[in-house]
Amino acid sequence: MHRNPDGSWDKSRLPSRHTTEGPARAPHRSYYYAMGLGSREIAQPFVGVASCWNEAAPCNTTLMRQGHAAAEGVRRAGGTPREFCTITVTDGLAMGHEGMRSSLVSREVIADSVELTMRGHAYDALVGVAGCDKSLPGMMMAMLRLNVPSAFIYGGSILPGNWQGREVTVQDVFEGVGKHSAGEMSLEDLCDLEQHACPGDGACGGQYTANTMACVSEAIGLALPLSSALPAAYLDRDQYAIASGEAVMALLERNLRPRDICTREAFENAAVVIAATGGSTNGGLHLPAMAHEAGISFTLRDVCEIMKRTPYLADLMPGGRYPAKKMGEAGGVPMLLRTLLDAGLIHGDCITATGKTIRENLEGVVWREDQDVIRPVSNPLSPTGGVVGLWGSLAPDGAIVKVAGSNHTKHRGPARVFDGEEAAFAAVQARDYKENDVLVIRYEGPKGGPGMREMLSTTAAIFGQGISDKVALITDGRFSGATRGLCIGHVGPEAADGGPIGLVKDGDIISIDADAGTIELEVDPIEMENRARQLAKEEPRRTIYTSGALWKFARTVGPAHLGAVTHPGGAAEGHMYADI
Repeated sequence: MHRNPDGSWDKSRLPSRHTTEGPARAPHRSYYYAMGLGSREIAQPFVGVASCWNEAAPCNTTLMRQGHAAAEGVRRAGGTPREFCTITVTDGLAMGHEGMRSSLVSREVIADSVELTMRGHAYDALVGVAGCDKSLPGMMMAMLRLNVPSAFIYGGSILPGNWQGREVTVQDVFEGVGKHSAGEMSLEDLCDLEQHACPGDGACGGQYTANTMACVSEAIGLALPLSSALPAAYLDRDQYAIASGEAVMALLERNLRPRDICTREAFENAAVVIAATGGSTNGGLHLPAMAHEAGISFTLRDVCEIMKRTPYLADLMPGGRYPAKKMGEAGGVPMLLRTLLDAGLIHGDCITATGKTIRENLEGVVWREDQDVIRPVSNPLSPTGGVVGLWGSLAPDGAIVKVAGSNHTKHRGPARVFDGEEAAFAAVQARDYKENDVLVIRYEGPKGGPGMREMLSTTAAIFGQGISDKVALITDGRFSGATRGLCIGHVGPEAADGGPIGLVKDGDIISIDADAGTIELEVDPIEMENRARQLAKEEPRRTIYTSGALWKFARTVGPAHLGAVTHPGGAAEGHMYADI
């Protein structure tokens, strides 16, 4: 409790006392008076309201509005909101060129910049509003790092477009590029599709990375129930933002912090939800990174072991039939959690941002038989999750693949090796590959890229050409949440760290079995040792990034199976910001 007997706030243990209390802080208070605050507002707790608003892409364009609404909720509950913005790099616009190297880096910059703003101004609590692939985990990482009472709110999904009588998303445009190159779509149709796929505000409209991490925010307890359900264009979303602002004040009064909420069991719940929704493989990167902030060891292997025993329940794009909007209409994450809890697949006693447990939040949530977007556990789309991990001689540290909606789970064929995505995309565009090939795209890892680019342009082109079930792709980079087909990412160790993927040669046989969870390079170990010795004699491969943010990232980033993090994490911290 942070209240005095008369009901006023006791700031003696709140960070904002360092800027608002006592005669020595008169200069600090003068700035607040300059911005229109009065003595009452200065005496209240200060709540940072962080938004990833920008005009880079539609996923971010409503975030300022929702941030204002969250600030109103803080005011109504007796707090003093302080709004600020951080960056977002939007994957859809960064895709397929050098800009994608900035995407994963932006996750770290978001977490760092929110941390620095909160630390520098001594705010007491945090509401975070985010709407794109890396901004969601980046914002939640900041919450776990700072460990002040926090509430997260997703900006919302885009509505599906309508083209030639059917619902479409940006995924259809990426795949249309492949169809056009294969002569199956005219340029006129492609240009018409691009003008109808994205009808307004919101994040990409399938169970891609943004919507996957939005589901995580509810499942892990940092966001209010149902807050990820409504599309961004619906003004009713603002009511969830107001409620989130009010909720963070209640959390502050109880001193209920993110690390109290995001326990090991809560991370397990999040992994279950990713698998059950056929979510993005990027969840296998972001959950370990978030856990790292809390001082919890939760690796790719931990994530994938949980996914392996989780049924695939939500019939969502890209592997399923429905856009993200339909999941909200079917009851959203609470409906999914209802059947998972009833089946004993999640921990119901985890506390959440409501101040209640998951089990308590789900009281009154009744299974709906009138919808077929979310299946009950008793009738799954498949008995195991839509995302699986692979280990073997090609990936000793692991790899990950989305199999949701796919029957192509086994493949054995000769390697076709590309050092970088551009060469692979050019070959695909020219159809310069053969059926049964295994396309290996390397030196795209966190360090070697740098930046661990996503490869949606390449995978979508292959799907559009109609042969995604006849080839496999492997990379030490990433594949987008919109990827479908046997596309294996996060192969570790990465090529730049001396991993086996860096020793593969054209024609080597690679065997993949997603059902068994294996990925093997069928090359004699003695030959591999000879290749490694030869590679060690060669000049180290260098990137063009010898200064700037990407250089800094490459110098500090760790391996993908641990989250591609850039600092020692919560387990190594000498102090906690919330206790300054």
